[in-house]
Parts: sequence; C-alpha cells; structure tokens
Amino acid sequence: MSALPSTSGKTSAAGSETYDAVVVGAGFAGMYMLHRLRGLDLSVRVYEQGDGVGGTWYWNRYPGARCDVESMQYSYSFSEELQQEWDWSERYAPQPEILKYANHVADRFDLRRDIEFSSRVEQAVFDGSAGCWSVTLAGGKTVTASFVILATGCLSNARVPDIKGLADFKGEVYHTGHWPHHSIDFTGKRVAVIGTGSSAIQSVPVIAEQANHLTVFQRTANFSIPARNAALTAEERESFRSRYPEIRRFAREQTRNGIYQELPDRGALDDGDNERRAKYEERWARGGLTFMGVYNDLALDAAANDTAAGFVRQKIAEIVRDPETAKLLQPNNHPIGTKRICVDTDYFATFNRPNVKLVDIKSSGIEQILPHAVRAAGKDYEVDALVLATGFDAMTGSVAKIDIVGRDGATLNRKWAEGPRTYLGLMSAGFPNLFVITGPGSPSVLSNMIVSIEQHVDWIADCISFMRDHGLSIMEAERDAEDKWVAHVNEIAHATLYPQANSWYMGANIPGKPRIFMPYIGGVGAYRRICNDVVARGYEGFTMTAAERPRKIATL
Repeated sequence: MSALPSTSGKTSAAGSETYDAVVVGAGFAGMYMLHRLRGLDLSVRVYEQGDGVGGTWYWNRYPGARCDVESMQYSYSFSEELQQEWDWSERYAPQPEILKYANHVADRFDLRRDIEFSSRVEQAVFDGSAGCWSVTLAGGKTVTASFVILATGCLSNARVPDIKGLADFKGEVYHTGHWPHHSIDFTGKRVAVIGTGSSAIQSVPVIAEQANHLTVFQRTANFSIPARNAALTAEERESFRSRYPEIRRFAREQTRNGIYQELPDRGALDDGDNERRAKYEERWARGGLTFMGVYNDLALDAAANDTAAGFVRQKIAEIVRDPETAKLLQPNNHPIGTKRICVDTDYFATFNRPNVKLVDIKSSGIEQILPHAVRAAGKDYEVDALVLATGFDAMTGSVAKIDIVGRDGATLNRKWAEGPRTYLGLMSAGFPNLFVITGPGSPSVLSNMIVSIEQHVDWIADCISFMRDHGLSIMEAERDAEDKWVAHVNEIAHATLYPQANSWYMGANIPGKPRIFMPYIGGVGAYRRICNDVVARGYEGFTMTAAERPRKIATL
C-alpha cells in the first residue's frame, strides 16, 4: 500500500499516476467518499464518465423528473452547516434543483480538483504481488491505486430495449435515463412513451400537456400514490432543521427504509374495515411513499397486502373515467410495494385527456418500430417522437460495464453470472480492496439512498483508517462469510412478498439476467447494527493482512 501523504496524487518513475484510492463515479456516493478520504489525508482520484457531478440526477433530466423521497430528507447529513444553509423549494425536489444542490456541494467542499470528468473506467486489475489495483480508462490511460471504490450507482445504466426496427425510426428518440441536456419541446407532435415505470409515471403528465397526441404503451401496470407536492414554507423548513438530529437518528436506526415517519404498531387485519379505510384515506391524502407504512405487515402477509392494493385499485377506478382504461391501469399481477411504489402528480388523471391513449402490450409486446410508427397489438400508431421509459440494468449493470479482474485472473462478471455475491453488499470475495457503495446485498434501492450512501461511505472510510492505523494493507471478504450473507439475504427476502413480483429488484427487466432478489430487505436500522457488530468483532468475516511486499498507507 503506497505511502501518499498528499491529495494531489503521485507520479512514479514510469510516468503512471498512483493514488491511495480511485473512486468510480461522482454522484452523491462518489462525492461524499472523496470528502471522507480527503479527511484521512489520502490521495484520491474520482473518475466520472459524465461532464458534471450528480450521478443519476445528471443523466435523468426527463420532463417531470423529481425525487420520490422528500427533499428535506433526501440530502446529506454529514455537514450541519450544509443542512442549515440549503433551502429546498418544494416538498419533492425537481431534478434541476437536486443537480444544483450536487453542484453546490462540489463547490462548497472544493471537490472538483480531484475529479476527472468525461473519464470512463474500462478495467481494473488486481496485482496480488504488489497489493494494488491497475485501473485503465477509456483511451488507454492507466493509474495505480491501493483501493478501488465503486460509486457507480444502482440506477445509472440505462436499458435500451431490443425492439425490431428501432434503429430505422426516422423521428426523435429519447431515453428517460439518458435525456439531452437541452430543452425538448413536444408541442404539436405525436409522441409515444414506451414503459409505465417511475420515469414514465412522472413524465407522461408533462408530455401530455405539450404533445398534440400521446400514446402510452404499457406492458405492466404499476401502483402509484399521489405526491401531493407543494412549495415548502420557511416555517416548514425551519421546523425540520430544528429537529434534524432526532430525524436523522431515527431514520438511520429505527426505520426499514431510512425515511422518518410514524412506525405502525399493528397489522392491516387488526383494524376493522372502516378504521382501515380511514387510515388509507388519510395516507392517500397526505401522499408519498409513507403510504406503505400504514401497517407493519403489508410486505409480509398477502391478505393484509390485498387490503392496500384493493384500496389503490379503487382509487384508480374513481379517477379514470373510461372503465376499460381504468381496468388496464389497475395492477393485478404483483402485491403492492413489491415493485418500488411510484409517486406521481396527476398520472392517472392524465388518461382522461382527449389527446392521450393507453395501449396494452402485455400479451404481444411491441411488434416492430416502423420509420414513422409503432406497431403493437396488430395496429400501427403513427408518431413523430419516441420516449423510451424502459428503466435500467439496476444494481449490477454499471459494475458489469467495467472489466474487473481479481485474484488469479477471476473476473467479477464471471463470478456474478448467476447473480451478484457480496458480503454485506460491501465487498466480494476474491477481489481485495475493492469496495462497492450500496451494492447488491445491502438495503440500497429499498431505502432513502442518501441514508444508505452515508452509512456505506462512513463504514468504508473508517475501515481504511483502521487498516492504516494497524499497519494493514489488504482486506478481503471471506468466502464463508459471503456465502452465509447471500443465504441470509435470500432467506429474509423469501419471507416477504417481494419475490412474487417480476421487478428490477429481481433483474426481471433484463432478458437473460438471473432472477435473484438483489437488495437486502431487512431494513436500514437492522443492517446498520449488523455492520457495526461486524466491526466490533474485529471486522468479522473479512481477512486483513499486510502486502507481500509491505507498504503502508501514510500515517497522519
């Protein structure tokens, strides 16, 4: 492990740059990781394939894009000054404001000087004899680092569907996960949106207001709850800020999803029909993801889940005037919440507009894209623009794009061919000194991502500090610990209703991807305690050693 006391990097005699750590990605995880490692006086280089910070909020600029976690909670907690000085404008922050916040953080903590933008990492190879990683960028540049930390994001690898004729389409084509950085105006155009997941549910109402005609192609109906978005008042912001210590602690330690909310004390069937209906009505009127927090067994018991699902289906029927369209929009093939529940503004009401049509493609899919039309269900729908709201290769897709080679020439892609295998979602056996932030096997996408990001970054930084203080250079997950963790992740998932849905949690949106439930569903509070206990027991399940040729991280 190289002794590198400065944060500016070091050039060896051979001309290659050497760092204590390379971080891949400059989203919220990568930025905070850089900040923490700088605080340990380590040399760090962040490589970001985009030309700006923000991660998913840099790429996802589609109409209506906004966070589904309330803005006062979807924010960093590591700096009290930052918490107090930033004014969020709305209950649910829109994408431009979140990106502005990310840029503010980068500027406030002077992060850009250690970030290389427009730099894509293509390969990382571990050298066992030297105890370090060789990291190769697109274009051929290679750098060396003791640690590689993947901050590549869970929803950052946009999935372009394999539809016959797509390349032949003569009109405009956009993907919600890779939207242009300039304004797109659909005024007067015939637009097709393919997909009805979260990005479609947010963008459809906005596109419908512009387009001459909008056709939405739906394979699977999704549950969605009204956001009830509104401007935040100064009083609301101040009330939240004054309680931040309590709110943050509760979200981290007491909740399953990292969102501050009332914790239910009963199951859905413990209340009578009228009382249960009143509680659902109250949460529906309040809006947001906490709808699923009404009762404590909605993810566990099918009969309990049916009460919530039935309530939302009835709401859809009340909103959508055409009974046939309403029926198509009512999800009936998965329990509510087992796909990430969506939060919307007037999504279902949009189908009451005369210029909007829903086309069901569940049975036959889209047959073909023609130069000026979409062929589906035996009919051609003429369109001027296509919007692909077809999601991401979630959890593992961005990691898989990098050729990661560990011990004895083993590749991570080969190891994960039947599904990702990690210990705590942090490391994978056979790949020393390689960390994954919010990786598979951790709460990640089942939580407020900022809560999970901060927990992982703090754990990794504390771990590297521990190794330095104890003269250790190499850290690796033990295979037995990894096997037990994978078994635990699967066991706890299958004790819930989640595996019943063909969701991207299971990789079901990617043809050929193994059907394995990837995130840890035990909750952020329980997971944090497990991670803390592992540390308290001397990093149980990890092996830490000195390099074969002893090299130490610089001591402070």
